Amino acid sequence: MTSPHTTRYRHRVTRAVGEARGVLDDVRDLPLWSMDAAETGHALTEIAKLKSQVAALELRLAKHAQTQHLEAASGATSTAAWLAVATHATRRDASRTMRLAEQLDTMPIVARALARGELLLEQAEVIARAIDKLPDDLDPDTRGDAEHHLVELAQHHDARDITIFGNRILDVVAPEVGEAHEAAALAKEEREAEAKCKLTMLDDGEGSTHGRFVVPTMHAEALRKALFAHAALTHEKVTSQSLGQAFCDYILKYPADVLPQRGGVNATVVVTIPLAVLEGRLAACELDTGTRISPGAARRLACEAGLIPAVLDGQSQVLDLGRTRRLFSTGQRIALGLQQRTCRSEGCDRPASTCEAHHRVRWTDGGRTDLRDGVLLCPSHHQRAHDPTYQTTYLPTGKVRFHRRN
Repeated sequence: MTSPHTTRYRHRVTRAVGEARGVLDDVRDLPLWSMDAAETGHALTEIAKLKSQVAALELRLAKHAQTQHLEAASGATSTAAWLAVATHATRRDASRTMRLAEQLDTMPIVARALARGELLLEQAEVIARAIDKLPDDLDPDTRGDAEHHLVELAQHHDARDITIFGNRILDVVAPEVGEAHEAAALAKEEREAEAKCKLTMLDDGEGSTHGRFVVPTMHAEALRKALFAHAALTHEKVTSQSLGQAFCDYILKYPADVLPQRGGVNATVVVTIPLAVLEGRLAACELDTGTRISPGAARRLACEAGLIPAVLDGQSQVLDLGRTRRLFSTGQRIALGLQQRTCRSEGCDRPASTCEAHHRVRWTDGGRTDLRDGVLLCPSHHQRAHDPTYQTTYLPTGKVRFHRRN
């Protein structure tokens, strides 16, 4: 069969590529309604193998192009640069192709498996990375054993699993050197992770701050466990939103007394609260960083004392700065949990361990920090207790009822 893609060239590989394109052209618009499920599945799995074979040929040609200095005729700076322009690929993808082509040129077992359609390109890439990480002084036979073993594992595992196996391949093919190599590799990985550690935060000016961070995996796992534990206690379902809320609680409830001292004072945020706010009137409050917050948020912070409340009168005179007698002691908190068991809001059964202690009668109105005045509310209902759009009613049963004001 003659294809228009083959008319100019004589090499068998070039003609095979052209003929393959011609065959695919012939079936490009062919209806698929007559294919049953079994044949459709077979065709899809065969296409996956075909893609691997095409990828293997592409990598061989890319390596050959490098040896032929193909870029010289066009003045491109490298074969990867020429490939990016000629195929309209990104420089990143073209460089990735050339890197893998060079790797597989020294890994014949992986290259042959890809050419036979036994590996996906993604699997070949992770195997190549794993082999590249092996010690330079490892003998060739052991390196070949590692290639062979990972190729065999790829028949039953995806690229993600192969990545894990690849990190421990020496434990299988050379256990006598695997342990020392892994320890050295982990130490190097941890040093690099620490060097890349960073945190960025951007205030969008609309009440939200967006952030990104890069931390070592060990620290990320510790943070993930803490947030999942908190979110699971306070929410029925752990979602990205509940994890975000758990992160906010995690920040506010971090004990200020263990923070580093700076100029003799803990790195603690102070909330400036006008007396009118604690008396129930509407007035904006301000953090010592200059950020403004709602009166409801300020009252909740004053109740929890995760931050130090600085209470001012009408003339901005300090009436109180962090009066710890506002707070329920650990013993009182435990006693409240034994007495009340769950959140006291009607219809809420959140356990006491997830609740916060709230003053039934506000401290500024003569309430006392004792067991008779204490009521446990889950975080969402505690926030509602400080929300001026809701009326709070304490029932004779000990329950709390919230009703939206008209």
